Amino acid sequence: MSKGNISVQAENIFPIIKKFLYSDHEIFLRELISNAVDATTKIKTLTLKGEVKEELGDLKIEIKIDSEAKTLHIIDKGIGMSEEEVNKYLNQMAFSSAEEFLSKYKDDATIIGHFGLGFYSAFMVADKVDVITKSYQTDVPAVLWSCDGNPEYTIDTYDKTQRGTEIILHINDESKEYLTESRINELLNKYCKFLPVEIKFGTKTTTEYEGEGEDKKEIKTEVDNIVNNPNPIWKMKPGDLTDEDYKKFYNELHPFSQPPLFWIHLNIDYPFNLTGILYFPKINNNFEVQKNKIQLYSNQVFITDDVKEIVPEFLMLLHGVIDSPDIPLNVSRSYLQSDSNVKKINTYISKKVSEKLQSLFETDRSGYEDKWKEIATFVKYGMISDEKFNEKAISYALLKNLDGGYFTIEEYKAKVKDLQTDKHNKLIFLYSNDVKGQHSYIKAARDYGFDILEMDTIIDNHFMQHLEYKGGDVTFVRVDSETPDNLVQKEDKKESVLSQAEQDKVKDIFTKSVKNIGTGHIELKALSPTDHPITITKPEFMRRMKEMQAMQGMDMGMFPDSHNVVINTNHPLIADKLIKMKSEEKKADFANYLHDLALLNQNMLSGEELSLFIARSLEFVK
Repeated sequence: MSKGNISVQAENIFPIIKKFLYSDHEIFLRELISNAVDATTKIKTLTLKGEVKEELGDLKIEIKIDSEAKTLHIIDKGIGMSEEEVNKYLNQMAFSSAEEFLSKYKDDATIIGHFGLGFYSAFMVADKVDVITKSYQTDVPAVLWSCDGNPEYTIDTYDKTQRGTEIILHINDESKEYLTESRINELLNKYCKFLPVEIKFGTKTTTEYEGEGEDKKEIKTEVDNIVNNPNPIWKMKPGDLTDEDYKKFYNELHPFSQPPLFWIHLNIDYPFNLTGILYFPKINNNFEVQKNKIQLYSNQVFITDDVKEIVPEFLMLLHGVIDSPDIPLNVSRSYLQSDSNVKKINTYISKKVSEKLQSLFETDRSGYEDKWKEIATFVKYGMISDEKFNEKAISYALLKNLDGGYFTIEEYKAKVKDLQTDKHNKLIFLYSNDVKGQHSYIKAARDYGFDILEMDTIIDNHFMQHLEYKGGDVTFVRVDSETPDNLVQKEDKKESVLSQAEQDKVKDIFTKSVKNIGTGHIELKALSPTDHPITITKPEFMRRMKEMQAMQGMDMGMFPDSHNVVINTNHPLIADKLIKMKSEEKKADFANYLHDLALLNQNMLSGEELSLFIARSLEFVK
């Protein structure tokens, strides 16, 4: 038996390990199982090269809990270590055997990683760690290495005949959670779900049936509980997979979710290595719930689901996995922000998504239109936030009108050019953000022959401003922001049937009687006698600013509620009835009544005001 001091750079390294090695202590299990996977991968590599002649046998990694002894065991049947290797790799902290092995067999092996201090993460949760290991070299004796969380260790020969390594963690009092089956199951599912070597954690009972009818027998069998899928489909060739394979894997990632709309299989080996599958989910406007659904792996080892540095922001609502050995396991946000490979990956993903959407649009436009409601948010957000994506997406981004037609931006320009070009030679894209609530405004605009777009999603406000800024020749106008004659401003104007003096009188009546219009104003217009007598309009600029403030959670006080009151001097209720009333009081009541009707038409009358309006209406019909 020999003793020694672990070679470390800092005298008090173990207290630092216990507190600061990782922000989440639970990461220790990922590190130790990843090392076990490395050891297993190494033995496979040596066998393929002919350096190991014996049968490999069962290579499962096993996790065991001994609650009475307060120990957690990680057992592999990998390459193992000799006493010399134990001294080299366990006693010289931060020296990674994976790095040395990779340099020797880099053409043949897929080694998870450059762990450095990974093994020593065990001391974050354990008072003592034992390592029992037997090298694949048959004539080399097994050894037991023990360390109780101080630089001093012991090493001795051990009676172990099977190749591989068993790590025994004597769990400390603060970390008792890691002696419960549920907690270990949770961590295995989180970090090891797709590791390339089978991982066993206990057993489970399977039930099969033999015979039929009265002779039918139930046969129960105890089998290994394998907690991972060692061969996830993102590591396979797309040509070998069916749509059902992709849907099944999506359900494995997100049980009980609705099937995805479509997916993109990522596979590139130059100038960086990357595989993965990204799914377009049905998001149903519930954005927050959908975030953090892309998992980042390094050689099938889970790293994080916070991938905002790797995936373009507008694609954060996608689901799926990305696997790149070029991203280290112990990754930091500052590393991701500065690493050149990460920036290339970001650009590559954006490019692949754009190519997929372009392909869907060109090969199956009808199917693409059917999916547009679900994918519009991705495309619009991408155009707003990513210049290169915008350049490509402008050709397959769609606008939908109230007749259910879908148009590219250029197609829609051509459709409305003749009727909806104003006196300033600007194209006017009329839109509704509340088809039901703006029904009368929509009808009035359609009576003028105008076409109207449906723009009612949370992102449309920004998207319209983006198209106005980028296009330069387009202006979006909401159907209730102006009277129908002025939605598309032309040179021609109708004459009022009232004299100037009569018009002044009408304006005076409304100015004195109508209140609560905020910063809005009262104006007279000579419209068609079939248009409404009073129209409420809400200036487009003010409403957009207010809506954008609301989206950003800002104080609405800068843009108080207001509306304009537009009086149609050619309507019979104004030109004949109001102007001829004798009583000033009746004129004021009638003006208020017409204003309330207009408010009701805009869903702006409620509470006490609505009750008073109903009572006043009953008086009018007596």
